[in-house]
Amino acid sequence: MGMAALGNRLYTGESSFDFVGKRKLWFTIALVCVAVSALLLVRPGLTFGIEFEGGSQFRVTGSTDQEGARAAVESVVPGAVPEVTRVGTNGVRVQIETVTTAELDETRQALATALDVPLENVTSSTVGPSWGADVTNKALTALVIFFVLVSVVMALYFRTWTMALAAMAALVHDLAITAGVYALIGFEVTPATVIGFLTILGYSLYDTVVVFDKVRENTTEAFTRRDRTFAQAANLAVNQTVVRSVNTTVVALLPVAAILFIGDLLLGAGTLRDISLALFVGTLVGAYSSIFVATPLLVALRSREPGVRALEAEVRERASAGEPVPAGAGSGGAAGGATAAGGATAAGA
Repeated sequence: MGMAALGNRLYTGESSFDFVGKRKLWFTIALVCVAVSALLLVRPGLTFGIEFEGGSQFRVTGSTDQEGARAAVESVVPGAVPEVTRVGTNGVRVQIETVTTAELDETRQALATALDVPLENVTSSTVGPSWGADVTNKALTALVIFFVLVSVVMALYFRTWTMALAAMAALVHDLAITAGVYALIGFEVTPATVIGFLTILGYSLYDTVVVFDKVRENTTEAFTRRDRTFAQAANLAVNQTVVRSVNTTVVALLPVAAILFIGDLLLGAGTLRDISLALFVGTLVGAYSSIFVATPLLVALRSREPGVRALEAEVRERASAGEPVPAGAGSGGAAGGATAAGGATAAGA
């Protein structure tokens, strides 16, 4: 069965997967991933670039001798712990703590001599600790403002705080896991990384809003027709949008994967990794959270509301009286079951 045919069957209710009914499983997976990411952020922790921590940086073109570059820096600045990385196919980058102007010039000369390149092929720059702290504060401020504005807009757009809270929880989930991957791999966190974080949060939010729009449409109809529970209506909404989410994610990942795996790993363009890893991991995690976290969490948050409970009780009563359950509703943790492809129960999908 092709994706188009599957999407049509899911949209019409001929096939259904019980996303909402299995929410405890999805929540467990999400909590474990976030907990592991939190531990990784403590140890080994994130590796911040010079823009955040301050220090001196040297770029050498015309040589990729990382050991030679390390030895040259240590000969001028005894006790220094230089961080040497390859840049592109014909260069290296060296980062150390802030040094004096005299040491900066001596280190440039030492690198040129040790790596056998002209002096003009060695560039240097210094970032003071106060400037690095300022960049850090602005990055954190940008994230806080993003979350505040998104919360307000979501609450106003959907006219309910529960959808805003569920969307924010999904965004925190995405950010935590992406940061955990950075800590695990050891990639540097730079301003470009922060841009990548904000980009994937926006992508994840867009995906969640599309699903929530369908949830609102289906649940409004359910309250009017009284033919399915809130959980069943929400589950149908996820089924109706899941193929679109998967297709969008795959299309978005293709260019990002080309940048990350071909541009960085194969061609050695290390400057691309700062943003490409955040986009790659964040896009994957964002697609997961929009399907398996946001809507199931919304159902859990609203399950105790009097109106939602009254609707569920009425649907249960109708089901016990032998009235047919709408196709594609899914169990949703409530009465009834939906048919999956081939006539199997959706709870077993």
